[in-house]
Amino acid sequence: MSILDKLPWTVVAILCLTLGLAPFTPEPHIVEKLRMLLAGTLQRPIDIFDLLFHATPWIVLGLKGLRAISR
Repeated sequence: MSILDKLPWTVVAILCLTLGLAPFTPEPHIVEKLRMLLAGTLQRPIDIFDLLFHATPWIVLGLKGLRAISR
């Protein structure tokens, strides 16, 4: 059984809404870092780490969703 199957949907959703969108003001870090990535200014290692850190819950949600659809 995959670790994705063991993770409850509610836990993944809570992670996306908290860690994935933190901080909430003035804008979520994930939005800021994606804008930097699209603009080509995402160069500092701390910014790359921050993007990966805040994107991880969304990646897990996507993988879990794809796994559920494929079953």
